[in-house]
Amino acid sequence: MRAPAYRYPRGYGYRRWSTNMVLPAIFLSSTYLFQDYAMIGVGRPPAGYYWVRYGPDLLLVNRGTRRVVDVIYGAFY
Repeated sequence: MRAPAYRYPRGYGYRRWSTNMVLPAIFLSSTYLFQDYAMIGVGRPPAGYYWVRYGPDLLLVNRGTRRVVDVIYGAFY
């Protein structure tokens, strides 16, 4: 999906996330939450989860634990 330029928070750069890794809390702010999930066909996240844009990737993250449960690499360009 073509998307606007992405800005990492100060002190962060691209890193390849995988399942079971814990995402820093800063990425659960509204700046990084991805709400247009229907546009790319991933569907609404289950209750208690968020879709988070991290650079070119889309992460499904558990709200309570901040653990990554799914990753779509290269979802954005």
